[in-house]
Amino acid sequence: NDSNHRKTSAIYLLAVTGLCLAVFFALAAVAAGLGTRWNLWYFRSGLRILRYAAYGGAAAALISLIAVAASAYKRTWRIFGISIIGLIIATTVFAVPYNWSRVGKSVPPIHDITTDTEDPPQFSAILNLRKDSQNPVEYDAKVGALQHAAYSDIVPVMLTEPREQAFERALKTAGKMGWEIVAVDREKGLIEATDATFWFGFKDDIVIRLRPEVKGSRIDLRSVSRVGKSDMGTNARRIRCFVKKLLETT
Repeated sequence: NDSNHRKTSAIYLLAVTGLCLAVFFALAAVAAGLGTRWNLWYFRSGLRILRYAAYGGAAAALISLIAVAASAYKRTWRIFGISIIGLIIATTVFAVPYNWSRVGKSVPPIHDITTDTEDPPQFSAILNLRKDSQNPVEYDAKVGALQHAAYSDIVPVMLTEPREQAFERALKTAGKMGWEIVAVDREKGLIEATDATFWFGFKDDIVIRLRPEVKGSRIDLRSVSRVGKSDMGTNARRIRCFVKKLLETT
């Protein structure tokens, strides 16, 4: 009858609205990162777009959830499918930035991580690339205490092979990490490289220092973000990943 038809049409409109909003805010979230990576806007603007996209995703998820419940009750399974798709997309749009926020609150607001907080490796060739960086390369001793409390596992890597052999191993590992190698100084035992985060393309700089030890060699790393007060734990994860791959590399 007409009443059922009107109700079904209303549910369909609700489902399509939720799906369209979910897709729109998903595209906005993707654009927030790509626009920052391509220098279309300042990174803070990109983060603002992402935040608003997350709010929109939450609203779209609510609309889709109502449509899911209504279509299931009316047993209109085509509309139910549309609603589910909208709900999945919208929830993802909200969940990813929310998880970022959660991680950000769980780690200290620092962006300079090193395996040697007493004598951190120093940048040389890469300094020219950081002329316009928001963050300085001078190490702040106060960061060390925050790092030790949050990332106690970030420590120097001790290898049994001599420095020359360990250097080649470290250089090979840096290549496996996909880093852009900026400078290689075998005499000083230094490797400098850059890396970019997947979505927003935030640039981080890495320096690897190798020193001879009585029974082998010691490797220290330092990873520093160019912008942002907090790195959301990215630099610590990068160092952990490097160390894991280094120990697996022969």
